[in-house]
Amino acid sequence: MQEDIFSKIIWQIGPLQITDTSLTIWAMILVIFLLIYFLSRHLSLRPNTWQTIAEGVVSAVEFSVREVLPQHYKHVVPFIMSLWIFLGVANLMGLIPGLHSPTRDLSVTTALAIIVFLSVHWFGIRTQGLKSYLRHYLTPSPLLLPFHIISEISRTIALAVRLFGNMLSLEMVALILLLVAGFLVPVPILMLHIIEALVQAYIFGMLALIYIASAIQTQELRKQE
Repeated sequence: MQEDIFSKIIWQIGPLQITDTSLTIWAMILVIFLLIYFLSRHLSLRPNTWQTIAEGVVSAVEFSVREVLPQHYKHVVPFIMSLWIFLGVANLMGLIPGLHSPTRDLSVTTALAIIVFLSVHWFGIRTQGLKSYLRHYLTPSPLLLPFHIISEISRTIALAVRLFGNMLSLEMVALILLLVAGFLVPVPILMLHIIEALVQAYIFGMLALIYIASAIQTQELRKQE
């Protein structure tokens, strides 16, 4: 059984590896799916506590997306909400004894950053069309094309490394404090972990939203000109 600071290999056949991070993500997705499924099957005009919380979350996400992208927010809300829910739960998984946050694994944050990278272009092409969207890489001069490409790649790398570094350092700091102080300060550490985990999820989702809004609104500004 191989182990490193990122993940532990549970099972392997040839190049196929099943790590503890993979198992945690699958279990997390299953739990989220079941919660959403059962909640959606019991909706009513007189909402209970869980329905009220869910409606509050949906309204908050919709408001946040609409503030950044007022004209196309309905298309983007499902993606950003899914991203926020996944990251929020994933970042908090480290609070469960014996588990680690999947986002402390660089391969997970890289996969999320690639999804954001592809989504930016998907929403841009869907809204403006392929030719119109690709044309902005040649403005104001075709000489800037390499710089546009470098910018796209560098911000994707930064998105992955930022979340990975913050979550890994958060868990390491919490572990060091527990080793030094024992269980004398569990509540402050727990609160710090919760707040920082939710903040990192929010920042990642907001950056994704800003990138998508930039891809869409750049083309609209060009059309107005």
